[in-house]
Amino acid sequence: MEKTTRINLLYDFYEPMLTEKQRTVLELYYHEDWSLGEIADHLSISRQAVYEAVKRSQSALEEWESMLQLAEKHQRRTELLKSVRAAIAGTPVEKEVTHLLKQLAELE
Repeated sequence: MEKTTRINLLYDFYEPMLTEKQRTVLELYYHEDWSLGEIADHLSISRQAVYEAVKRSQSALEEWESMLQLAEKHQRRTELLKSVRAAIAGTPVEKEVTHLLKQLAELE
């Protein structure tokens, strides 16, 4: 998985666990596509401090994912839902099961 996509996915799951500064730096860097220099100017800190904050935040996200595996489980559930939808396509139970699968997916 591309690094930016992975970090954004992990951010979606673990954002509440980050500090306000970590959230700000990651949002500007990954969501807004700001450069390290732009973030440094905006926050009135050094470019090196921004770089280290990004790296520490990435490490925290990866560490939480290695312990909790929320993103991995989400991806596996999504793949299984797709497989079930494909398996029931064109069958008499498709409409009923599709409705149940939608409810199941919404539980996340």
